[in-house]
Amino acid sequence: MSKSPPSSREGSLEAPTRHPLKWKSQDFSDEDSLLEELERVYDICHGCRRCVSLCNAFPTLFDLVDESKTFELDGVDNEDYWKVVGECYLCDLCYQVKCPYVPPHDWNIDFPHLMLRAKTIQFKKGERKTSHKLISSTDITGRIAGLPGINQAANAASKSPVMRKIASRLLDIHPEAHLPAYHRDTLRKRCKNHQPRSLPAIEAGPTRGRAALFATCYCNFNEPGIGEDLIAVFEHNDIPVRLTEKEACCGMPKLEQGDLETVDKLRRKNIPQLLKLIDEGWDIVAAVPSCVLMFKQELPLMFPDDADVLRVKKYMFDPFEYLLHRHKAGLLSTDFQQPLGTVAWHVPCHQRVQNIGPKTQQVLSLIPATEINAIERCSGHDGTYGVRNDSWKKSQKIARPVISRAQKMQADYLVSDCPMAATQIADGLELKHAETNPLSLLRKAYGI
Repeated sequence: MSKSPPSSREGSLEAPTRHPLKWKSQDFSDEDSLLEELERVYDICHGCRRCVSLCNAFPTLFDLVDESKTFELDGVDNEDYWKVVGECYLCDLCYQVKCPYVPPHDWNIDFPHLMLRAKTIQFKKGERKTSHKLISSTDITGRIAGLPGINQAANAASKSPVMRKIASRLLDIHPEAHLPAYHRDTLRKRCKNHQPRSLPAIEAGPTRGRAALFATCYCNFNEPGIGEDLIAVFEHNDIPVRLTEKEACCGMPKLEQGDLETVDKLRRKNIPQLLKLIDEGWDIVAAVPSCVLMFKQELPLMFPDDADVLRVKKYMFDPFEYLLHRHKAGLLSTDFQQPLGTVAWHVPCHQRVQNIGPKTQQVLSLIPATEINAIERCSGHDGTYGVRNDSWKKSQKIARPVISRAQKMQADYLVSDCPMAATQIADGLELKHAETNPLSLLRKAYGI
């Protein structure tokens, strides 16, 4: 067994250093090299166990060790290493908030990117189910499910017990998993004739006062109302808004499958479009944290020498991050018309790891007679993990502590910046109000 290098300290007061993802190197795709690194990292994780409460990857690892003959990693069969990989959905929280051995520590642990490396090898070996490839092709499935005739059939099938059993067999989607509706009247169709307001662009911090909305697959096809709420809120604050002219999926669903070549293809479609807007003076915003994270972190780590990718990173913003910059410059409207009472705000993992702080909470807290209570724990959804046959129950188990905390708060609203997480949590609650997105709440508070 490979041994972990000695270290004179645990943890660090230094900021973590995220190394670029060397996904094109020969070593990255070498399975023997991967297994050696998995052995090294798993052994360190077994000796630490701080991450046991984050997701199911770590309990799976620790159970394998504890049930082995030696009670150490050397008693675990190498084939069982892949069981841990299957439970990781790349939330990144272990790297950002728990692990004391991330670089610049000598042990140089980046568990999420190690899991990504393993998923990439699995994908290249053809070990990803066709159904998983299909449900992670969110832009394609959204376009097909929005077609006349197919749209009604798809939405009806999602509510039919018989069709859900068929989908369970063909698409590996659990019969009880919540499936979002698909809209024929997509966000792009709704905003086809929308023209940005003719207002002077006023800079505030890193924001330039004009925002181009990257619609995202989910807001375009599944919840277009969120995009409409963003536009209404931004325009109420004198920020001209337009949609990006064209866009493809951000690439996060394919990243989670280990399909990095498709991530690269999507990058080549999106970056030139976004760069053109940036050069014209537009900032970029997206209402789904995973999509923002893709452009802020994952693509820059995959392409650290690509100046265009790095420029897009600079001008990509979470909506509430953008609004708080405006508030600090005295440019945010506070003419709120309606208090919201008690709001349980679930903090999505992919928003937490952007290291921007609780911007949503800070903005919503400006509303009078409104109390925002944060829940910083994973909802367990992830996207595909929250609907697949083999992981749906595990996903529900991960969500239960979040649901329990929201119940104890007796909140009037439950919101999450991640619409999939919001649905997962709200399904387990009895709420007074239907709104589950903070942009929708902000619009409601403004009375617009």
